[in-house]
Amino acid sequence: MKAFFLPFATAAAASRSYLEWTADSFIQRGVEGSRWYGEAVLYEGYEAAYALTKNEIYPDWYHAQIDTQVFENGTIEGWTYDYYSLDDYRIGNNILWWFERTGDVKYKEAADIIRKQLDRHPRTPTGGFWHRDSYPNQMWLDGIFMADSFYAKWTSLFDAENNTAWDDIARQYDNIEAHTRNHTSGLLVHGYDESKQAVWADPVTGAAPLVWCRAVGWYFMSLLEVIPLFPESHPGRARLVEYFTTLASALKKAQDEESGGWWLIMSEPYPGAPGNYIESSASAMFTFGWLEGISLGLIDAGDYLEPALKAYHSLIDRFVRVDDGDDTLHWEGTVQVGSLVGNGTFEYYISIPLVEDDHRGVGPFMLASYEIEKHHE
Repeated sequence: MKAFFLPFATAAAASRSYLEWTADSFIQRGVEGSRWYGEAVLYEGYEAAYALTKNEIYPDWYHAQIDTQVFENGTIEGWTYDYYSLDDYRIGNNILWWFERTGDVKYKEAADIIRKQLDRHPRTPTGGFWHRDSYPNQMWLDGIFMADSFYAKWTSLFDAENNTAWDDIARQYDNIEAHTRNHTSGLLVHGYDESKQAVWADPVTGAAPLVWCRAVGWYFMSLLEVIPLFPESHPGRARLVEYFTTLASALKKAQDEESGGWWLIMSEPYPGAPGNYIESSASAMFTFGWLEGISLGLIDAGDYLEPALKAYHSLIDRFVRVDDGDDTLHWEGTVQVGSLVGNGTFEYYISIPLVEDDHRGVGPFMLASYEIEKHHE
């Protein structure tokens, strides 16, 4: 593959990659160990930093972080066995990374706790996981990333011949696609309510009204995580590939021509509307998704490399800030939250504040930087 051209923002960056710079910055400023999905995504950035550099500083730091959450007896800090929220399951991917790295049985036992929780997790009538036990019959794009990537990883490691499990994993994506994909834009709305009872639910389809960028980003990333794990012979794999490639194409149409990024609310007629803005976490997710999709051979570099590089350069220009005092890197422009707890309106989404150094934006930026830097010469 051709080398990716990578501009450097400062003299400090010239001696190390943006991935290393980000990793070093957050170690220097300190991160509290946590099993929350925001930290789980940040930790994956450190997995990428280690893959790029083989610098043992990164797994040493990461190990100390994860071991604040996984105890020697294989239990998980603060785990509630009768609370069902897909967000809590994302950390399972990180736990499995440590099991593969060390072979330590405590990580397998901790991952098994999460896997057994999935067996008990409430489901819609068609078999989809509720996003949370307080949101009956609702599936959100976010939940696919939080739970099904882990479900697929665990299955690939410990139950790979179980076609029923692979059917079940594919079903989660099939349900989301059947109810949330807009076949005009090719984008997916935030979620759907199979019971059609939520205030925001379309009375016919149950779909939410708007395309919220980060939910689409989570979904896009999850497809990239799960497709390589799926058995080649399973019919669900081809469907997942189609879901990814058609979404990649839709994101190309939705990319803002001027900035190279993507709007918080991507549904027409809202791009460019007062109050809407280019959001950093989703822009990093889509950038990473295109670059990783090229690396995996799912999409063609001739079609996607140029817009991906434009998007990556935009991330640096718009959202990277360097602290003049200590030369650490900061990440800006990440929306604090987006939820279907309320009415799902445009006014709701744009009312949510932005957060500096939010790990849900930092982690995807690190992953995008890894894809850039592993090809940079």
